[in-house]
Amino acid sequence: MSPTILILGYGNSLRSDDAAGRQVAETIAQLQWQGVQSLSLHQLTPELAEILSQAQAAIFVDAIASEALTITVEPLEPAAVSANWSHSADPRSLLALAQALYGKAPPAWWVLIPGVNFALGEALSTVTEVGVLQAIEAIKQLVGSIIESR
Repeated sequence: MSPTILILGYGNSLRSDDAAGRQVAETIAQLQWQGVQSLSLHQLTPELAEILSQAQAAIFVDAIASEALTITVEPLEPAAVSANWSHSADPRSLLALAQALYGKAPPAWWVLIPGVNFALGEALSTVTEVGVLQAIEAIKQLVGSIIESR
């Protein structure tokens, strides 16, 4: 069996646009893409290092406060940028932890979805709804290129 491509969508589902990453992960999980495991998470925690170390590739998905009208996709490298494992934990720190504990961190990307409303609530803004759709399409293309490179 081929290694899994791991999608980690995270954010607070009670803070409006902050739920964008989770919504992307949940949608991808429902689509059941072959070779993809999609997790919807409140936040990144150290316990994810083990599953991350076993993945062929990882794609982190989060909302970012921005007036931009398009998503951003950035490659990630392991880096110890956050010693505080709270909501502010950074995917690069999690990759570094996987590398330190298990000797492997997969190639990874960060998909950032623009958000304009982080107030209490469960509805996404129009900007973020569009960003969610863009993120799913970008991740689909990224997953396709990862699979082709196997």
